[in-house]
Amino acid sequence: MSQILLPFDFDFMVRAFTITFLVSVPMALLSCFLVLRGWSLMGDAISHAVLPGIVVAYWLAIPLAVGAFIAGMICALATGFLKDNSRIKEDTAMGIVFSGMFALGIVLYVWTPTDVHLDHILFGDPLGISWKDIGASALITVPVTLAILLARRGLLLHAFDEQHAHAIGLPVRVLHYGLLAMVAMTVVAALQAVGIILAMAFLITPGAIAFLWVRRFGPMMALSVAVATIASFTGIYASFWLDSAPAPTIVLVMTLLFVASLFRTTRNRTAEPATRSKADSM
Repeated sequence: MSQILLPFDFDFMVRAFTITFLVSVPMALLSCFLVLRGWSLMGDAISHAVLPGIVVAYWLAIPLAVGAFIAGMICALATGFLKDNSRIKEDTAMGIVFSGMFALGIVLYVWTPTDVHLDHILFGDPLGISWKDIGASALITVPVTLAILLARRGLLLHAFDEQHAHAIGLPVRVLHYGLLAMVAMTVVAALQAVGIILAMAFLITPGAIAFLWVRRFGPMMALSVAVATIASFTGIYASFWLDSAPAPTIVLVMTLLFVASLFRTTRNRTAEPATRSKADSM
């Protein structure tokens, strides 16, 4: 029993469990809206686009979270501008903007003399954070979680039918950019936990898994949060014994859960026609 609980004897492991739980809840909730809205690539775009904001914030000696948030919103606004003012489709605009901003961030980082290793920004370092860092992330994740829960009905209608939401008087533009702002804020909060690149997994996979299992949105949100928190706990716990990086291990666990869910869904679909045929013959 003492061996099973051994990871909890180390303060750095307790901090890692805490920070990943804090960021997994709002990102799992947001993943439901992004999957339904068809905006999975937007989470990817914003998570990559924050890099130049981080470097510029380092130059100006301001909190890195401020620069990351501004860069994320610039990515979202630039994508919207290209979509509204050109023949380019939204997914194409996202790809152009986020790849360009990510490349700009790499170039700026190479020009910047710093002791901060790029791997910690790209892949996160949950084992190296402090309780102060956890408190700073909580200041973002807790309000975002509350905002999502309070505005979930409007966000859901906006995700399914934007024109109908506008017709009944909902503030569509506020919901649109509010959702993008919350995505940017959660990416900022998740920087030290899972990093820039792996944040997109938290913004896509939990919602995709829940979408395969349930048909109602309330249970989808609950299951998405359960998947993200269980994968976070399992991934960090496994990384302790495997001596692997925590963030990639978490994403690997979520990917395995998705594959298992997809296999279960596919098997059930193939079994239904056979069951119906047998019933018809009787």
